[in-house]
Amino acid sequence: MGSLESGLPLKREALLRSSSAGSRSEKHLFLQRPRSRFSRFLLFKKLDYLQWICTVAVFLFFVVLFQMFLPGSVIEKSEDSRKGWSLVTGDFSNLKEIGGLDFGEDIKFEPSRLLEKFRKENRVVNVSSSFNRTLKRFGYRKPQLALVFADLLVDPQQMLMVTVATALQELGYSLQVYSLGDGPVHKIWEGIGVPVTIIQMNHKMEKAVDWLSFDGILVASLEARSAFSCFMQEPFKSVPLMWTIHEKALAIRSREYNASGQIDLMNDWKKIFSRASVVVFPDPLLSMMYTDFDAGNYYIIPGSPAEAWKADTMTALRKDDTRLKMGYKPDDIIIVVVGSEYLYKGLWLEHALVLQALLPLFADFPFDNSSNSSLKIIVLSGVSSSNYSLAIETIAGNLHYPKGAVKHLCLDEDSGSVLSAADVVIYGTFLEEQHFPQILTKAMSMGRPIVAPDLTMIKKYVDDRVNGFLFPKRNIKALTQIMLQLISKEKISPLARNVSSRGKEVAKNLMVQETVEGYAFLLENVLRLPSEVESPKAVIDIPPKLKEKWSWHLFESYLNSTYEDRNLKSFIFLNKVEEQWNHTQSDSSRHIDSNDESFSYEIWADEKITATLNARKRREDDEIKDRTEQPHGTWDDVYRSAKKADRSRNDLHERDEGELLRTGQPLCIYEPFFGEGTWSFLHATSLYRGIGLSTKGRRPRTDDIDAPSRLSILSNPYYRDVLGEYGAFFAIANRIDRIHKNAWIGFQSWRATARKESLSKIAEKALLDAIEARRYGDALYFWVRMDMDPRNRLKQDFWSFCDALNAGNCKFAFSEALKRMYGIKHDMESLPPMPEDGDTWSVMLSWAMPTRSFLEFVMFSRMFVDSLDAQMYDEHHQSGHCYLSLSKDKHCYSRLLELLVNVWAYHSGRQMVYVNPDTGSMQEQHKISSRRGKMWVKWFAYSTLKSMDEDLAEEADSDRPKRRWLWPSTGEVFWQGIFEKERDQRMRQKEQRKQHSKDKLRRMRSKHRQKVIGKYVKPPPEDVENSNSTMFTLQFQQNHTQP
Repeated sequence: MGSLESGLPLKREALLRSSSAGSRSEKHLFLQRPRSRFSRFLLFKKLDYLQWICTVAVFLFFVVLFQMFLPGSVIEKSEDSRKGWSLVTGDFSNLKEIGGLDFGEDIKFEPSRLLEKFRKENRVVNVSSSFNRTLKRFGYRKPQLALVFADLLVDPQQMLMVTVATALQELGYSLQVYSLGDGPVHKIWEGIGVPVTIIQMNHKMEKAVDWLSFDGILVASLEARSAFSCFMQEPFKSVPLMWTIHEKALAIRSREYNASGQIDLMNDWKKIFSRASVVVFPDPLLSMMYTDFDAGNYYIIPGSPAEAWKADTMTALRKDDTRLKMGYKPDDIIIVVVGSEYLYKGLWLEHALVLQALLPLFADFPFDNSSNSSLKIIVLSGVSSSNYSLAIETIAGNLHYPKGAVKHLCLDEDSGSVLSAADVVIYGTFLEEQHFPQILTKAMSMGRPIVAPDLTMIKKYVDDRVNGFLFPKRNIKALTQIMLQLISKEKISPLARNVSSRGKEVAKNLMVQETVEGYAFLLENVLRLPSEVESPKAVIDIPPKLKEKWSWHLFESYLNSTYEDRNLKSFIFLNKVEEQWNHTQSDSSRHIDSNDESFSYEIWADEKITATLNARKRREDDEIKDRTEQPHGTWDDVYRSAKKADRSRNDLHERDEGELLRTGQPLCIYEPFFGEGTWSFLHATSLYRGIGLSTKGRRPRTDDIDAPSRLSILSNPYYRDVLGEYGAFFAIANRIDRIHKNAWIGFQSWRATARKESLSKIAEKALLDAIEARRYGDALYFWVRMDMDPRNRLKQDFWSFCDALNAGNCKFAFSEALKRMYGIKHDMESLPPMPEDGDTWSVMLSWAMPTRSFLEFVMFSRMFVDSLDAQMYDEHHQSGHCYLSLSKDKHCYSRLLELLVNVWAYHSGRQMVYVNPDTGSMQEQHKISSRRGKMWVKWFAYSTLKSMDEDLAEEADSDRPKRRWLWPSTGEVFWQGIFEKERDQRMRQKEQRKQHSKDKLRRMRSKHRQKVIGKYVKPPPEDVENSNSTMFTLQFQQNHTQP
């Protein structure tokens, strides 16, 4: 197990350690020092050798005989005994593979590797090694957390999460609940100020969620597995996710999967477990049960109100009926001896010591004629074997217990029923554990007095004679004294009843502080908050009142309702998952799926219609062609016409219905996306067209543009993440005439659609009307404004907002990029002014402009991005850190590029118009008249940028520098020299073709011809042949007429 990568870190008691060390030292000193008197007595024949051998043989015989009844031998039994185990037996059977503990050994769960991983990832680099820049946090918004549930039914886990959420709100977190199903707890969440959204996880995705807007996700329960279909898709894979599991169902069912060979189903679950940043369990035992799925991300946060909740339900349903079912009388005194849930070899010895301490109690209980006593002792342990029950009976017999007074039951039987029938519960384990034993929590919740050794974790929650009884673990006789005080005159003493009542109150809110602080500490280490997010308060700042009790007061009206066990619901859920999985597997094996059938039929029908229309069009074209006069030309003209027809035919073949509809429109809006998780936010109308930043996440049956095929640099994951949506800009601009035929071009982020800030139908029509009427001329239209952005709740100005997004270094990065871009050597102020005049700016890369202006903007952006890359690539590519982020960030300067279009549009003299995405109303921002004297027109003029672009192209084409250079990879490399070289190359090719033709004619003229051999004889005319045949006929007739 990844979280237990070093095995079970065991440690022995000091007394046992010293004794074992002494035995080893004696072994080595035996040959070095004089022999003892006892050894000399044995070796020098003062004791008969035969007697000595017989004594040792008898001792070994009894050791072997007694070893047959130990738990260690039970662990080594064959696999045949596992076939008859019940449901809960499987809970502990897989722990036997881990290995048994010895007497006095301790166990501790240490997720050291996980904690070290998060400490490294979340380490704040205050000073960048390359630029000596200080990183700042501005805190313009609260950290956002999403809580995901399978349903909102009433259960203990909902109470736990409500309690934790209340504390997290106090620390400064903003919460949002998403659930796959509704329930009564919906009102409770809204009552504490947490909005609730019910989502439907199906192929239609009625309510899609932008999980990137959250800094972290908390998933509760095993049944929320369906939500992982979104979390495992791009671009949501990078969102930190914590998954809380309290159910045992999958751990039990996993062994059935392995036994039945369902490896694919196991692997599917492993992928889901590995997607979680942290998997949280309430105790180490449950995490061990899920060993098969461990990806090194397990974590323990103890505490849950489940036991107190179950105890109240059990008390209402069962009272004295439990004793009658177990075969005990109502007036019997029942003592239940419980212990650790772990199996170890010293278990039998601990039980023997406890039984020895309880033996004096029988002196006050009379025996009947059958030697039966009204005092009963039940030993409840996790060993499910008849051999161990026989061992307990043997120990009781050797201690002279009355017949039938001691009984062994397995913990996998209904432990709640056994504890509800008990009068006193004794914790008979001396094993130091990391957390408070769950079995004691269950006993205290049922109102049973507990007696336990003074172990460290038990003393933390149990006060002697207040809510329980403690005895020194090295003084077992003290247990006898305590039991004599609890049971007097064959009845439970008033002291025991008072202590048990107080213990029940304590158990009702046991370990609330550990749970609340555990989740707060985990979030503090897991989340990587951007610089604009406010840091939450420290864990120690949680108010004490929020760590004292579970939120019982919010669930009071639901406590008497029917409680459905979460484990039972989990088994039902797993059955559904298995059915779906088996159905999917059978369909894939037969290659038959109902959805695929309908899908295939639609494709076939569309293809048939298309083929019919094409055939009809070809027939009509042929008829028209036959009726028209075909001009005759040279073979070169015919060849060029044929090639042109082929190209036209290919272009027509690539067009689909969407492209044909866009041909007559003045505007086309492109929506960059990355991964299947964004599909639900993309539009399907002819005004929009998707452009995928990755080849893997393309939508089927759409005319989306594949950006990596148009710009090879986007095939590099590093630049795909760093450039972000600017990669789509560069891909479209690269040979734009081949793919974009419209006069205007626009872009819209899918996240704007997720925030419901995309253009409505009314706004789309208003924008198209303004473009066709040329209302604002060469303008930049945008519809997502900076002053309404959730990241800018304080309404900061342009450069302050940019600094907040980039760890306080936006202005520095912008200034350095412009210096490098324009080649400024001296130290001058190179930050363009962006005045605060009451107007707003564009964010989230959602705007439209003329195509010609877009190409000019891309020309500027390519040089600017190249300057940023030159100063940041080395450090960011090696360490993952850049001075624009507080932690490792693969997107680095993409947040700075988000605002770049504002700087270019303002200083290049473009009108900037805000379009209301709902109503379509327009308002010009930063009017040209107010910019006079503030614009850097010379620096952003087209002639300046074009000259710089040609200089870079000439350098890339002529010098071909060997250094790493981003600019040539972001688009076309063109300058006047390239045009001249292409023209010269075409002229050379033309001259070569002419020379080839001349050479061919010269060879034909100078070709040696063979002379004619002999004379040409003209054949006779046809009438000669006819006359000859006539003369032959007459001569033949004359010969036959003569006698």
